Amino acid sequence: MKTINWLKGAHRLAFAAGLVAAVSATGTMAAEYVAKIGHVENPDQPRHIMLEKVASLVNERTDGAVEFIIFPSSQLGKQRQLNESVQLGTIEGTVSATSWMAGFNPLVTILDIPFFLPTDADDAQELRTGEFGTELLATFDDRGFHAVSFWPFGFKNFTSNSPIKNVSDLEGQKFRVMDSKILLEQFSAFGASAIVLPFGELYTSLQNGVVDGQENPLTSIISMKFYEVQDYLILSEHGAIEDVIVFNPAWWASLPVEYQDVISQAFQEVVPELRDLYAARKEAGIELIRQSGTTVQQLSEEQKQVLRNMSFASTRDVYLADNGEKAAELMNLYEAEYKAITE
Repeated sequence: MKTINWLKGAHRLAFAAGLVAAVSATGTMAAEYVAKIGHVENPDQPRHIMLEKVASLVNERTDGAVEFIIFPSSQLGKQRQLNESVQLGTIEGTVSATSWMAGFNPLVTILDIPFFLPTDADDAQELRTGEFGTELLATFDDRGFHAVSFWPFGFKNFTSNSPIKNVSDLEGQKFRVMDSKILLEQFSAFGASAIVLPFGELYTSLQNGVVDGQENPLTSIISMKFYEVQDYLILSEHGAIEDVIVFNPAWWASLPVEYQDVISQAFQEVVPELRDLYAARKEAGIELIRQSGTTVQQLSEEQKQVLRNMSFASTRDVYLADNGEKAAELMNLYEAEYKAITE
């Protein structure tokens, strides 16, 4: 009996040791599925704040089985490195601006078409989560990623050293752009010139008059202090800036379906709060720019529609010419959904 009791005790000790080994440093049970998620934004930015919220929701709703460990501020590399690391499986996920995904999945450049998303936040979210958005996410599947959701980041606006009170005021101005056929065509359609320059050279190029203006989201305009060397900020909201959340396909496939559903739902669920965070920072940013002495101008909805009519068809044709049959399928889906949502 004593031997049996000793064996039972040994089993109890072994079980206890295993239990201790399975407990994390925080005192909770170690997760069965762990994802390292890297991104380039600072911890005080909406992207990181919402990633932390998603991590909490997922951990709670999977009873601790899934844990996201978030690495902000390029701790795991710049965005291209993060994208490649997800493909290789050295990290499990990243949140990337779609502009950084163009080299991995050219089909996503459909989002570069000017005035592509409705400016109404609810309408834009309906388009993201509808059949078009779902199909666009699926185009990442054969590119070494599993994409689960798009997140709104904001819209691009113009800055310039010349006023843009009317659409015709764009004519003859020189704007810096990323190396993108769609964006080059966009400015051509507006009657302006486009010059491809590295982002790191933009401030001095504006300061020295190499270009008259540029386009970027307010967050970039503020963080890079472009308003210091630009007389006008034009709130045009002409170009959508979107984030895409991607995971390593092998890691994603290892998850039970119910956990996949929890993760996908959590990323969509926080979008209203994410939008609110960006909206608050937008208003604060506009006020900061105004106080700096830069004139802030607002394009009317009628002016935006004129610009859309000038540029949408030609930039769409550039996208279709470069991306083949699948691009045409996506565009047909988009146009049908956009019409149904906005009319």
